[in-house]
Amino acid sequence: MFFKRRSSRKVSRLGRPAEPVRSGRGVFTRRALLVMAVQAGVLGTLGRRLYNLQVVDGGHLRQLAERNRTSKRLLAPARGPVHDRFGIPLADNKVSWRALLMPEETTDIPAVIERFSQIVPLDEHDRARIERDLRHLHKYVPVTLHEFLSWDDMARIELNAPSLPGVLVDVGSTRLYPMKELMAHIVGYVAPPNEDDVAKDTTLSLPGMRVGRAGIEQTQEAVLRGQPGSVEMEVNAVGRVIGEIDREEGEQGDNVHLTLDAVLQQQVLERLGDRVASSVVMDCRNGEILAMVSTPSFDPSLFDSGVSHAQWDEWNKDPRTPLVDKAVSGVYPPGSTFKPAVAMAALQSGAVTAQDRFNCPGYFDMGGVRFHCWNRWGHGMINMREALKYSCDVFFYETARRCGMDPIKAVGNTMGLGVKLGVELPHVRAGLIPTPDWRREHGFHWNGGDTVNAGIGQGFVQVTPLELATYVSRIASGRNVQPHLLRAINDTLSSQASLDVAPPLDIPSEHLDVVRGGMFAVVNEQHGSAPKARLDLPNVQMAGKTGSAQVRHVSRALRESGHFNSMDLPWEYRPHALFICFAPYDEPRYAVSIVVEHGNAGADEAAPLAKLIMTDTLMRDPSNQSRPPGQTVAQAGPEPG
Repeated sequence: MFFKRRSSRKVSRLGRPAEPVRSGRGVFTRRALLVMAVQAGVLGTLGRRLYNLQVVDGGHLRQLAERNRTSKRLLAPARGPVHDRFGIPLADNKVSWRALLMPEETTDIPAVIERFSQIVPLDEHDRARIERDLRHLHKYVPVTLHEFLSWDDMARIELNAPSLPGVLVDVGSTRLYPMKELMAHIVGYVAPPNEDDVAKDTTLSLPGMRVGRAGIEQTQEAVLRGQPGSVEMEVNAVGRVIGEIDREEGEQGDNVHLTLDAVLQQQVLERLGDRVASSVVMDCRNGEILAMVSTPSFDPSLFDSGVSHAQWDEWNKDPRTPLVDKAVSGVYPPGSTFKPAVAMAALQSGAVTAQDRFNCPGYFDMGGVRFHCWNRWGHGMINMREALKYSCDVFFYETARRCGMDPIKAVGNTMGLGVKLGVELPHVRAGLIPTPDWRREHGFHWNGGDTVNAGIGQGFVQVTPLELATYVSRIASGRNVQPHLLRAINDTLSSQASLDVAPPLDIPSEHLDVVRGGMFAVVNEQHGSAPKARLDLPNVQMAGKTGSAQVRHVSRALRESGHFNSMDLPWEYRPHALFICFAPYDEPRYAVSIVVEHGNAGADEAAPLAKLIMTDTLMRDPSNQSRPPGQTVAQAGPEPG
């Protein structure tokens, strides 16, 4: 009998077979793996994100976070100081306070500016400048709201700090000119940069930056400016400065030493007084300018804070032209100071010798025109040395006629006249020694009268006081000395400071001796034209030459009437008074030129001034000294016979 085995498979109540029973270990393992895979993916994503945040992008994000907490900006460097040859400060810096606006730290710039103007008033000029800076500068560059804050201004700003986000009070520097008017034309001044300046150099947009606008400040801008620094500050959420984290000061500009002696400069200014005049004192041996004065002058400190329109108009309308440096930019007819150049040209060309004698009856006729000598009775028969001594016009009329203008121009240029000299100042003008070619280039005919007029330094001939000082220095030394103002930068002495390094002039010494002898006679011999210039110092003589340069034509009839006196003319129509000189005569060390505008007669007005200025110079004897000198006299050799 067969029995059927019962199946172990269970049947569900619905009649379908039930699922087989699995082990608990297998079910748990699969679910755990799934969960773990999901968790691993999430953790991997988080880990990768954290890696990116902390490692890949960590530096950048750290910078962003730091930027929210800190603010970094560049600092304007302090300009280098300017000193005279003995270390006396001519231009320096002093601390000032200013209000700055950080554009990137405020959301409503116009509102902040308006609130600030209610605390510290802003004029139209300030508002226009702020508008321009906001338009052209980057947001990270601070904009100057107001400079030269007082203590009351700063207190009001700090009191209202919560309503002025992005505004901070900052320390800066102001240019200080302790000598004021005394050195204004030479040292110059600084002023805020304009749009053209900033376009050329973006560092000039920094608050407190100044640009040299005249004098040494302008020509030595690259040396004086220095290198910017930086400051890092901690700020709060609204951009208000909490404190300073780090500061790296800028590199100050170089220290510039000039050849000037500030004390001698003051003495020259006092000698000139209230005259409209200029004077240059130069070392004959190396061209160092020891004093260079132009009067009247101005206070350069006014330009740093801004010159008012009223002050500017006053300066420009003043007929005495205080803004013009007459020593390098003023051009004048040289008058009889030009006669030594004419004499050397005639000797060089062979047109006239030192022994030739011409008769002076008091006039010179040429082409139907009569040219007068200053001495209406004449000087009689005289040679070149005597003509220089008496300053005879007729002798030099004839000398110029025989020589011609081309040799006169060549020698004049060699002596420093009618050429632009390379002194370290802007706006240096060159004088003019005319020639027939020059006249034709301007569409006019040259005639013989132009030549004889030029022979006494009139007509179209023009020179500057600096040219006259260079001219007499070259006569005295026989060397091609170059005028200069820079003595040293930091501790490096200029190569031009050495004595007797200039090459000799291409003029025979015997020709120079004739001119020097005539200039000695002008001052020291009986009947010389400038006895008022004679020095009172023992064993020291000075050689010189007078000049009186007409500024308007005087008719022949008026001259011959015997009643003409130029002192009766209005001031602006009187002749200029000039004088050039050097001393000591045997061992030339110093040269002086003086031009007194409308001073009338060089012998009466300029010569006595030259005596005083040369005496001051010899008593100080400042050349080639490293410390301020005492009252010593520069001794010369034996008195000439």
